[in-house]
Amino acid sequence: MDRDGLAEFLRVRREALQPSDVGLPAGLRRRTPGLRREEVASLATMSTDYYTRLEQGRGPRPSRPVLTGLARALRLSDDERGHLFRLAGEQPGPPPGPPREVRSGVLRMLARLDVPGLVLDAKDDVLAWNRLAAALITDFSALAPRDRNLLRLRFLTDSQAELFGADRTREFAREVAADLRAATSTYPDDPEITRLVRDLLDGSPEFAEIWARHEVGRQQSLCQTIFHPLVGRIDLICEVLVVPERDQRVVLYTAEPGSPSEEALRLLDVIGTQQLTS
Repeated sequence: MDRDGLAEFLRVRREALQPSDVGLPAGLRRRTPGLRREEVASLATMSTDYYTRLEQGRGPRPSRPVLTGLARALRLSDDERGHLFRLAGEQPGPPPGPPREVRSGVLRMLARLDVPGLVLDAKDDVLAWNRLAAALITDFSALAPRDRNLLRLRFLTDSQAELFGADRTREFAREVAADLRAATSTYPDDPEITRLVRDLLDGSPEFAEIWARHEVGRQQSLCQTIFHPLVGRIDLICEVLVVPERDQRVVLYTAEPGSPSEEALRLLDVIGTQQLTS
């Protein structure tokens, strides 16, 4: 265990975080940069005294659960998490599960875009979306958190075939199943992934048949045609931006400038998620 190295790493990472990064109010009286020690301790589910001793190089060797809590509290990337474990004399092992926290800068970008955008994690949970994405695909805010998942939408509801067409929907089914297979090897101990696979196998014979093929891969091309019930056909160009330290993808849907599809997106921007009636 490198006590001094661990102490310095904890202090530097704590001071680099802003309260807004972890969902805390900034407050008016902060004499030191970054988070307070008691805030990190609370986020990591440990006593402030124990965390303080670790940061001062006086604490006992932290256990793996303690290190996992610290990595979560300090919003460490996979590389930083591995470094933390090695400083404490431990081998990091696989990450516990796909990170769910979306960087504040990504959220701000998503809100300001004039095109539909989503943020997906490794198991295709929809972590964030903008208003146009909700109007284009579905109102994610109306779904229970566990149902904000592309695989659940594809295999456990009938909305996908109506929206994307039968052929593209079958192709998409293979892509997201291969995505999930890759996630199971990256995060073998994540109970949410295990539960998702079980629910899909129990609820969809189609998924069970595709899953038995053992296809593995990460989605890179999501370009598709959408048959929207309010604005008609929209031909989309989909750009996938990778956020590697969070194992997340930002999916942006655009249309050819000056095309009928671009006009349809503009109309959808006006309509939003409301339902038009005659």
